[in-house]
Amino acid sequence: MDGNVALLLTQARAGNNAVLGQLLESYHNYLRLLARIEIGRRLQGKIDASDIVQETFLDAHRNFPNFRGEVEAQFVHWLRTILAGTLANVMRRYLGTQARDLNLEQQLAAELDQSSCALGQILVDPHSSPSQLAIRGEQALWVTAALSRLPEDYQTVLILRHLEGLTFPQVAQRMERSVDSVEKLWLRGLTRLKKEVSGEQP
Repeated sequence: MDGNVALLLTQARAGNNAVLGQLLESYHNYLRLLARIEIGRRLQGKIDASDIVQETFLDAHRNFPNFRGEVEAQFVHWLRTILAGTLANVMRRYLGTQARDLNLEQQLAAELDQSSCALGQILVDPHSSPSQLAIRGEQALWVTAALSRLPEDYQTVLILRHLEGLTFPQVAQRMERSVDSVEKLWLRGLTRLKKEVSGEQP
């Protein structure tokens, strides 16, 4: 996909706003998932992740002339940085504080980077070599696309277990289910995700 993104970036720089909109929209599920993780950690899901993504897209449209990258990895990192700033602003409004908090933005940016890496490694064998882990780390977008097609319960259990790092008893408490039912749900969700990802990869 990277070569295609480079072409779309060139067209967007030439002033094609429709292409820029199309390019941003292709990362909607990815950004929404990352936002959902942070909202779950910090605000217990009291804000709609899709609203956060729309604000992020508005900022990206406004600031796109300042983007200097040329490849997909740079563009995705830039979008995550904007998402971190958007989340920080929303949290500030929610908590009733006025001053911009650069430390919070940096912390959120680091957490979003970690979540993105974790996404790419959901299906990685923990005994994989470092080179295999690096390759898998590039698969966050594929995993996100596959995850977004799963039933909500499967998405939730995988996000809580792998991305928020909760134990099964903690997941069970959050989902208001028994530990046994959560473990079975997780196993079914992981099996389904593997099938979806295998169909997503080129």
